[in-house]
Amino acid sequence: MSENNGCSRRNFFKIAGALGAGSILPPGAQAKEALAGTENSTPARVPVRPFGKTGVKVSCLGLGGMFDTATNQLLLKQALRWGVTYWDTAPSYGNGNSETGFGEFLKKYPQTRKEIFFVTKSEKFDPDGLSKSLDQSLQRTNANYFDLFLLHGINDPGLLNKETRAWAEKAKSRGKIKFMGFSAHGNMEDMLTAASKLGWVDAIMLRYDFRLMGTDKMRRAVESCAKAGIGLTAMKTQGKGSIAVDSHAELELASRFVKRGFTDAQAKLKAVWEEPSIASVCSQMPNMTILMSNVAAALNQTKLTSEELELMEAFALETSSGYCPGCTSICEPAIGHAAPIGDIMRFLMYHNGYGDTAHARKCFAAIPAAVRERLETIDFSSAERLCPRKIKIAELVRQAATVLG
Repeated sequence: MSENNGCSRRNFFKIAGALGAGSILPPGAQAKEALAGTENSTPARVPVRPFGKTGVKVSCLGLGGMFDTATNQLLLKQALRWGVTYWDTAPSYGNGNSETGFGEFLKKYPQTRKEIFFVTKSEKFDPDGLSKSLDQSLQRTNANYFDLFLLHGINDPGLLNKETRAWAEKAKSRGKIKFMGFSAHGNMEDMLTAASKLGWVDAIMLRYDFRLMGTDKMRRAVESCAKAGIGLTAMKTQGKGSIAVDSHAELELASRFVKRGFTDAQAKLKAVWEEPSIASVCSQMPNMTILMSNVAAALNQTKLTSEELELMEAFALETSSGYCPGCTSICEPAIGHAAPIGDIMRFLMYHNGYGDTAHARKCFAAIPAAVRERLETIDFSSAERLCPRKIKIAELVRQAATVLG
């Protein structure tokens, strides 16, 4: 990287720290004042957006609960103070400890429940499993209802069936949930398009970032949901891939944003907020520094320039072979569904992109042992030929088996 870019490789890492969710800059003076408030005023609160046709407005920045919420009670309190009122959790986060931590907070501050748009999920999809999961989550969180209940991580529209709809209507009538939907890590566009035609899905949490938002298929899918009145929440907004990236484009991108007073991580949030149909960005913010950085980004009304968006697009193109968009309906049938390619690519993203090796290993260990044992013997060549991004699937699967197994 030339010195003309104003930020050498060494200086960039001194300024911005590790790239991704951890790359932060301290808020400027105006942002600090807004975040702190004064003796005569409350601190600034992040903007809110309409959540589809639900009639509810939610904070544009949501708190992802995949961290130790029990020992971060002050962070939860501060999140509310800054207006981060969309709270997301799941039974599998920390083996239930995420929900328990939120429950401790609500037990101590029961009056705050009315401020929170509370979301949890179920990894059981049959009516009986949904009921058991919901009741367990209500017990753990000390809540008497959830604002939104999601089928967790599905990629098959067939799960959005009459039985699920009937279960959701019954749970709503009993006051246990207000809205029903699903989350999706793969085949997002197909899932969104299918849901938009059903007439009963209230909300969707989807992987959505600067890499995906510009594709024609994703634009059409988001538009179909917007027309159907479905509330959309974006997750995994940093666009990290299965391969650890070290590129000229990434450094140029980061250097440009540092000069403007915010980081590449904050810029990636801003890019997602450019889409008005995205009601909230769910971000894992396990410490006060990242929380403050993301809140500052939400409060900062500076728009990304067309040149900056083009830089992000160039970076996305340069690193596309290391980013799996989750289109598993293409690759997995090619190998007879012998391995969950999309899941493995996502677990590698946790390891290489986010540095969360412990979580990546836990997720990888959940793959059935028989599947893990045969990963290195599967012929992935047909899947690689069909992959739109020409990802070296076999090589990455072998890497996952070595570092995560």
